[in-house]
Amino acid sequence: MIHSLKPNVARDEALCALNNPARNLIFGPLRAVADFYIPFYLFTVDIANRGHQTSSIFGLDAVNGTLDLYRFDCLPLDSELVQVETRNCVPAALQDRASHDLVIAKVRRVVFSSGFFRLRDLHISVERQPLEIHIPYWVGFRGTHATNFVILDAIRRKIEGSKVRHILHSWLLPSSEPTLVTPAATKVLS
Repeated sequence: MIHSLKPNVARDEALCALNNPARNLIFGPLRAVADFYIPFYLFTVDIANRGHQTSSIFGLDAVNGTLDLYRFDCLPLDSELVQVETRNCVPAALQDRASHDLVIAKVRRVVFSSGFFRLRDLHISVERQPLEIHIPYWVGFRGTHATNFVILDAIRRKIEGSKVRHILHSWLLPSSEPTLVTPAATKVLS
């Protein structure tokens, strides 16, 4: 049983988004669609810069910390979460200290990208929140002999790139180099 953000994309909408005729020509027909969840740690981040203090909530993927940060206006409310019983969930593997350091580094990059010359006396403090949430994704498996997949973020409504595909691939086939997923591997997702 996991706590997930309520998806903004229903299964029927995911089928329409993932069943793209151009992708069908290149990668083969859509064979299956499954839900998939990635755990995120939540952090309260306080940024002091030029005498101004801001506070935000960020989510960092708890698998390896490589995904983009999720930004929240406030901690998700119970009404924004659903409990899901699923086995289509990557386990959290990121250690507390590493996650803390990664959030600071990623937030620093975001602040620097807003203008290096606007920085003075920058200080970033991070506090991990006890709530671990999962972000829902839809995975479309396509192909005829070997299977390729495309992933749709069920919150942001966007097709994901190589970082999320790598997490899914590593979870499906833990000890292999990235290759096409065989039809047998798709049986893991139900």
